[in-house]
Amino acid sequence: MFRVDPKTVTRWATAGRIGSIRTPGGHRRFRESEVKSLLATLTREASTPVTAS
Repeated sequence: MFRVDPKTVTRWATAGRIGSIRTPGGHRRFRESEVKSLLATLTREASTPVTAS
């Protein structure tokens, strides 16, 4: 969904940017609501024009 490397999402989870739980097998699981929220935030950031100072 994010179109980034899976390691990037792992770093986001480690940094607390997106919450996750770990399964007994060590995999991460993310809440759908948090994924959609972060995706909306990243989409807004990417579409915001950069102005020269």
